[in-house]
Amino acid sequence: MRYESLRSIYYIALKDMKTYYLKPPAISWGIVFPVAWILAFYLRNQQNFGDLVPGLIAMTVLFSTTAMEAVVINFELRLGSLERLLLAPVTLPSVLLGKILGGAIFGLMITSAITLVSVLALGLYRMNLVYLLLTLVPSLLLFSALGALICVLVREIFEAQTLANLPRFLMVFLSGVFTPVSSLPPVLQQFAYVLPLTYTVDGVRQAFGNAGTVNIAIDILVLIVFIPALILPATKLLARRFA
Repeated sequence: MRYESLRSIYYIALKDMKTYYLKPPAISWGIVFPVAWILAFYLRNQQNFGDLVPGLIAMTVLFSTTAMEAVVINFELRLGSLERLLLAPVTLPSVLLGKILGGAIFGLMITSAITLVSVLALGLYRMNLVYLLLTLVPSLLLFSALGALICVLVREIFEAQTLANLPRFLMVFLSGVFTPVSSLPPVLQQFAYVLPLTYTVDGVRQAFGNAGTVNIAIDILVLIVFIPALILPATKLLARRFA
């Protein structure tokens, strides 16, 4: 990738951070929603709360990256600001990658805060930081790309918000966030391994020293493979909007 493209991606991500992500609604949605879910389970079973931390972190990654990513592109298409970007020497893939990077950086900020508080509050100091980073970085890019794909699948902002809830809630309930995938019925277990959040939860769980369902190298590899699998169709769909 040329220097000009990398520079464009960086400044688009920086612009989105200032314009959309570092705002109270985005921050609150990225933090409050997963914390509220975990708090409900904590009040139900306080003794095993430490077992929920990997799911809390994975769910924070999911919601923080898709909080605004699923609506930003359509919002800018309505305003015409996306078209103005393309009038500059900026390619469409660079624009999309800049959007995805902005969502991933915002997700990293929120997830880092949640992880730090969890580690300090529960004394989870034996985590493997390398495993954690190798799991979280591709996960952040992946779910930010998922938000972008959802955004370009529809034309209205409210449609993107509604559509985004379907994969999010499916993954929350089937990807081992609250209960292990192995406890699901066999049919749902097979479906769970098609969902990317399953590998995020499994990787984070192993980073905290717990047993996983697959090797962590496989978790990381699957997460990496999912990234272009989401970016490529998102790029093609966005290109059709300008055809």
